[in-house]
Amino acid sequence: MLCGCVEPREPAAGSPADSVARSAADLRWHPLGTWAGSGDRQTESFDVRTGTLKLVWETSNERAPGPSTFRVELYSAISGRPLQTIVDTVGVGVDSAYVADEPRVSYLVIESGGVDWRVRLEEGVR
Repeated sequence: MLCGCVEPREPAAGSPADSVARSAADLRWHPLGTWAGSGDRQTESFDVRTGTLKLVWETSNERAPGPSTFRVELYSAISGRPLQTIVDTVGVGVDSAYVADEPRVSYLVIESGGVDWRVRLEEGVR
């Protein structure tokens, strides 16, 4: 598995995630789940009704030696296929990522090496 450092950045102009980020202030955010740990984890399934998601994440307590990794992917709970990589980074940090997808039952796969992590997933509703 190759992991690289991905600088936090705004979604590409015109992308579905860009549209979510621009309209985020107009939405109410309903919690879908909060998870924390170290190492890998698959969350329980959750029902995405609007397709508008925000993932708030934090990594801490980096262990030496070598770079730590943190990756979060959204999966379909029906087919089991990966839908989107939400976060793919190294080291410690904190950020938010917006996701635009179709309404469906989903789950997260969290892969972590060398850091503790905490994520909160919210769904935007009007």
